[in-house]
Amino acid sequence: MMKARPCLFCLLFLVVVTLALGTIDSDLKRCKHQCKALQQIGEHQRKECYEMCDKYHSEKQRDEEEEPSSFLPYRGREEEEEEYGEQEKENNPFVFEDQHFITGIKTQHGRVRVLPKFTERSKLFKGIENYRFAILEANPQTFVVPNHWDADTVLFVAQGRGTLNLVRRGKRNSFNIRPGDVIRVYAGTTAYLINRDNNENLFIAKLLRSVYTPGQFEHFFGPGGRENPESFYGAFSSEILEAALNTRGDRLQRLFGQEREGVIIRASEEQIRQMSQHEEGGIWPFGGESKGSVNIFKQRPSQSNQYGQFHEVDESHYRQLEDLDISLSFGNITEGGMLGPIYSSRATKIAVVVDGEGYFEMACPHLASKSGRRQRQGSERGRETRIGLGYQKVRSRLRRGMVLIIPAGHPFAAVASTNQNLQIFCFNVNARDNEVVPLAGRNNVVSLLEREAMELGFGLPAREVEQIFRSQQEEFFFQGPGGRQQREERELGRADA
Repeated sequence: MMKARPCLFCLLFLVVVTLALGTIDSDLKRCKHQCKALQQIGEHQRKECYEMCDKYHSEKQRDEEEEPSSFLPYRGREEEEEEYGEQEKENNPFVFEDQHFITGIKTQHGRVRVLPKFTERSKLFKGIENYRFAILEANPQTFVVPNHWDADTVLFVAQGRGTLNLVRRGKRNSFNIRPGDVIRVYAGTTAYLINRDNNENLFIAKLLRSVYTPGQFEHFFGPGGRENPESFYGAFSSEILEAALNTRGDRLQRLFGQEREGVIIRASEEQIRQMSQHEEGGIWPFGGESKGSVNIFKQRPSQSNQYGQFHEVDESHYRQLEDLDISLSFGNITEGGMLGPIYSSRATKIAVVVDGEGYFEMACPHLASKSGRRQRQGSERGRETRIGLGYQKVRSRLRRGMVLIIPAGHPFAAVASTNQNLQIFCFNVNARDNEVVPLAGRNNVVSLLEREAMELGFGLPAREVEQIFRSQQEEFFFQGPGGRQQREERELGRADA
C-alpha cells in the first residue's frame, strides 16, 4: 500500500494534464486509458482513478458550457466584450483596466494615475503588497514641479522625450530621457521633470516600493503655494520659517502664500531649452561612474525570432537595482505571434501593455481552490496542506494601458492580434535567481525529462510524448492561433487556385 501512494500522486498530476488538453470526450477516454496502463497500482486504486476521470470530466464539461469556446483577437470590441462577459471580469483579479486606477494628480496639462494597494483587490497579492504601480502622463512642453516620495522608485519611459533632474546628497544630476530608459530614484530624492517634445505626450510607468508604511506612499511638494499643490513649507509655523530661512515673514508670505497652477504646468520654450541641454542618459553622481539610466532597447535581445523579441535589464546591467531585487523585461510580440507558455520560477510580474492589442491566458491554482477544485490533506505536523487537483484558466483581452499581475510559478501565454504588434513591459519582483521556464518549443522542460519520466508522467509511450514536445522548432516566441489560421487559409486558397 505504501508503494502505491507515490504512483497515485503521479496519477493526480497526469489527470490534471490530460483534462487540460484536447476535447472533452477524447480527454475522458485518454484519462481512463492511462488508468488502465499504469501497472504499478492495484485494482482499488485503479477504480479510484476511473472515478476521478469521471468527476473531472463532468466538471470540465460544466465549465466549457459556462465559458466561451474560443477567442479571436481581431474581433470588434462589442463582440469581444460579449464573449468575455461581466462574470469572467469579476472573477479575474489579475487584470487592471482604466476603471481600477485612481487619479491622484490631474491638471489640464497631465495627470498621475495610481493603482490601489494590490491586496485591496485580492489577498493573492500579499507577496507584493509593499509595491504600488503608477503612470505619469504629461503633455508636450510641460513641467512637473519638484517633489519627493517616501518610496524607492523605478521608472520606465514608455513614450516621449524629457529631461529628469534629481537632487540628492547635495548634488543635482540632469539627464535627458527617451523611450526604453530605466531609472532608479531613491526614496527622498527631490525630482522634477519636463516633457521637452513639441508634439508627443510623455508616458512614464513607475513601480514604487514603500519605505515607511507597506503599500502606501506620499508625494511631498516643495514649491510655494497654499494649494494645488500645497507646499510642505506651509505646514511649519512662521517663526520656524523666518529663523530657518533668515527672511522676514511678509516676504515668506508672498513666496508661500500664492496659489499655483498645479503639479504639471506649462513651460515656455526658453525654459524648456535651458533645462534640456544635456546628453542622452547622464552620469550618476551618487556612487561612482555608473550610468544614471540604462536603456532596455539597447540591450541585446535574450530571445529573438520572426515572431518576437525579448529584452531584459537586471542588476548586472544596472547596479542601482541590486538592493531592490527587481529586474525589468520588454516583450515585443509580432502581429499574429505568441509568447509562451512559460512561467517564472521566483519572480512575480507586474506588466503593462505599452502598445498593441491581443489576449493572454494563465493557469491559476488559487482561483480553482476557491471554486472547490482543490482538496485539503493534513500534513505530518497536523497543519493543512493544499494538494493541487486543478487549475482555473484566467483569460483576458489586452490593450494599451492595461496592467497584469502574473505570480511566480503560474504558466501563461500572450498572443498578439493579427494586425499589430503587442508590446508588454514587466517589472519583475523577487527577480534574483529567477529562471524563465519554457513549456513549449526547443529546450522546453518536458523534452528534458528522461524517457521513463515521460512515460510515467503522461501514461503514453515515451516516443509519442517526445514527438509532441519536440515538434516545435522555434523557441519562446511562436506563430499564434490567429496567424496559424491565416496561414492555413492562404495555403487552402493556393491549393484551390
